[in-house]
Amino acid sequence: MAQNNRQAGKTVAGTNIQQVRQQNAQSAQGGQAGAGQFGTEFASETNVQQVRQQNQQAESNKGQNS
Repeated sequence: MAQNNRQAGKTVAGTNIQQVRQQNAQSAQGGQAGAGQFGTEFASETNVQQVRQQNQQAESNKGQNS
């Protein structure tokens, strides 16, 4: 049989259960994302004008392919 080598507060894969619960609680509170979190990281790297242009191009291509 498999041995149970798990440490207290960690899953079999080694995930810190308390840390995950804390992150989930922060997300539930409106995602007060700090530096390096997805909420702010991707927003700061997004070129809104470029996205709009790509969306417009995709829409016009859809019309041509119909």
